[in-house]
Amino acid sequence: MIRSMTGYGRREAASPYGSVVVEARSVNHRFCEIVIRLPRPLGFLEEDLKRLVQGRCARGRIELVVSLSREIEGRRRLSLDRSLAKQYHHLLRELQKTLRLPGAVDVALLAGLRDLVSVVEEPADPRPLKGLVGRLAKGAIADLDAMRRREGAALERDVRRRLETVGGEARLIGERTPLAAREAFERMKARVQALLAPDVPDHARLTQELALYAERGDVSEELTRLESHVSQFAAALKGREPVGRTLDFLLQEMGREVNTIGSKANDAEIAGRVVRLKGELEKIREQVQNIE
Repeated sequence: MIRSMTGYGRREAASPYGSVVVEARSVNHRFCEIVIRLPRPLGFLEEDLKRLVQGRCARGRIELVVSLSREIEGRRRLSLDRSLAKQYHHLLRELQKTLRLPGAVDVALLAGLRDLVSVVEEPADPRPLKGLVGRLAKGAIADLDAMRRREGAALERDVRRRLETVGGEARLIGERTPLAAREAFERMKARVQALLAPDVPDHARLTQELALYAERGDVSEELTRLESHVSQFAAALKGREPVGRTLDFLLQEMGREVNTIGSKANDAEIAGRVVRLKGELEKIREQVQNIE
């Protein structure tokens, strides 16, 4: 099934950290480029999310963005350095004995000393969000894929219609080619005879040379190859795998054959049909640039 490389998907749900939103968007790209944007605490999910995208998208620039309505906040707690408190107490008692100081080394005294009590920031554990973000990402990617499929179906209809036009123009050129060759032969013969009359040296040889010259405008081989490329193009549209690159290659080959036909055919009607063929191929190329 043909898919476009352009799409968008979005899912949202509530969490202990507020609303969680996952957006997936894709645009044209020659290869598959995946960009994951996450809040810093959720950075550990990046590889898992990339694999989710790779499971659905083979080409395009796909951006997956996860956002929270508020930051993931941790909690603050007090920490007592017991080892340092014991050292303070021991040293103060020694100092008191050495200097024979009055008073007591108690909690009130120790509480005023530096670094015994500190405030510790404990980061929040974002792991409970893993399942929720994963489910939302799957849904957003599924929505994006559905949009790519719908647009791909529209592209396929347009491309098939234009491909039929290409095939029809090619058949008309094939029908016209023998007549055009015969008309060219007769025109050249009349001109040569008019120039050489009444002393035409060898009528048989002249006729043979003129026929050979007229055959140089034969485009039957190019038309056969063009027909083959059109058939391969139509068959590729039925495939289930990504075919954008294959279609682009076939278009290049069709363009070469049409250019050769235009350069070889010395006929106004064929030239007009070649112009129409080029126009249709260019329009197909514009559509193929957006096919995965």
